[in-house]
Amino acid sequence: MAAAGSYFSIIALIILIHLATNLNSCSAATPIRHSGRNTRFIRTSCRTTLQPSLCFVTFSRYATRIRGSPRLLATTALSSAFNTTRFATKSMITLSKRHRLKRREAAALRVCVEELGDSIDELKDSIGKLSRHGAGGSTFRSQMSDIQTWVSAALTDDDTCMDGLSGKSLNRKFRSRVRRRVVKVAHLTSIALAFVNRYAATHK
Repeated sequence: MAAAGSYFSIIALIILIHLATNLNSCSAATPIRHSGRNTRFIRTSCRTTLQPSLCFVTFSRYATRIRGSPRLLATTALSSAFNTTRFATKSMITLSKRHRLKRREAAALRVCVEELGDSIDELKDSIGKLSRHGAGGSTFRSQMSDIQTWVSAALTDDDTCMDGLSGKSLNRKFRSRVRRRVVKVAHLTSIALAFVNRYAATHK
């Protein structure tokens, strides 16, 4: 079990690094089409989410690394949500420095940066805990409960950010620009939560 846990930790770390260095190109590139059982696993898993198309485009390229493992799929989804959230937060900070914003726009950005900052911490903690431990037993159930709580909280943070962007007094272009980024963050976090829940359910 220790050897298996070490293997999953190494694979999860490789996936996280790969996602971090390729986030921008991956989001725009055409997904790599893998044939066989690994891709069918990704497609079938994505059908259980609220965003099946985004899910498949995002994760089909990692099919051969995930290798039909619900654990590696959940870890990869968490890593993708983490990196996308971090990128969105940095872009908001840059936006706040480079543009003259109205008071309410600046306030909305501050809320989003704060909320997404919390989301980053929660997703990071979730990745760490899921990468370190194996399946089975009461300890596993407790760990998965923590992860489910953290990812759910991250999704709530995303919603809180979007709520702050709903005001009609905000510039339409500004609101659309920021909201577009947060929507993608929320969708990927939702996918990650679905895969975490699925992994937890298969090892009760």
